[in-house]
Amino acid sequence: MIGAIEIGGTKLQLAVAAETAPEKLLDVHRLPIDRQAGAPGILALIEQTLTQLTTRYSLSAIGVGFGGPVDVGQGRAITSHQVSGWTNFALRDWLQQRWPVPVAIDNDCNVAALAEARLGAGKACSRVLYTTVGTGIGGGFIINGQIDGQDRPAITEIGHLRPGLVAERPEMTVEAIASGLGIERTMTEALQAPGYFGCSPADADEFRQRLGDTPLSARFIAEQSQAGQLLAVRVFADATQTLGWALAQATTLLAPHVIVIGGGVSLVGQPFFAAVTHWWHTYVFPPLSKVVHITPAALGEEVVLHGAIQLVLSQAAMTSGKG
Repeated sequence: MIGAIEIGGTKLQLAVAAETAPEKLLDVHRLPIDRQAGAPGILALIEQTLTQLTTRYSLSAIGVGFGGPVDVGQGRAITSHQVSGWTNFALRDWLQQRWPVPVAIDNDCNVAALAEARLGAGKACSRVLYTTVGTGIGGGFIINGQIDGQDRPAITEIGHLRPGLVAERPEMTVEAIASGLGIERTMTEALQAPGYFGCSPADADEFRQRLGDTPLSARFIAEQSQAGQLLAVRVFADATQTLGWALAQATTLLAPHVIVIGGGVSLVGQPFFAAVTHWWHTYVFPPLSKVVHITPAALGEEVVLHGAIQLVLSQAAMTSGKG
């Protein structure tokens, strides 16, 4: 059996799959993360849960999708932008000290991209560009069923593109505008200065009234945009235009056959995809506009777990000379 682990900024997931049926996840565990407990808290959860799993299954290998940049060759987490305590952490060594089996580790978006390319929405395509639009924005690029750029400290970081020549500081990114947190932050700013978005204080008051006691979220902003609330329309349009621009730049450079979009913000559905696709067409290099299509991800919340299993299979194939 192969063990799969997803270490994210808001959740931890673990599962197993048989080598003979790797596409079928078994015994999936989904656990919330206490960010205040940092990396030690997550490691304690992994040790507890994986110990339980190994009382029922004999593991031959472990695959990990980590929510941050990874040194694949050394099996180290470089850092996490959401949870403290991961900086330069020897994750592969930590796992192998407890479970002495081969361990494969990569960034969670690379791993998710691998899953969508092999099992999901990009299955029939040889060049797959994947992006997840959730709390943050990440990306991965798959060529002929293999992750591109594993020897680099980062690759396909769509969320860290700088939208425009005035975006001179590292925090002035696509992610800061188009991610779930970015959309929420932009709305918070827009409520304080609606005129910057071509709206009036009355538009801001109307949004506050509609919000009431509901927690502010990107989904709520998207729903209000669909309902025609002017401030929400402007904020959501800013996000989808920025993301469409970013995906167009990546498309122009990489020429994928398909762009697969996952993550919580993408679950808004057709209005989100329609807006992003419109802006993508506006900015993409014209010869590519009719030979690339944009599609929702297919594997849902378990995409990184599926990818972690596929990562192990890739590593095993390369070791045996079949990759």
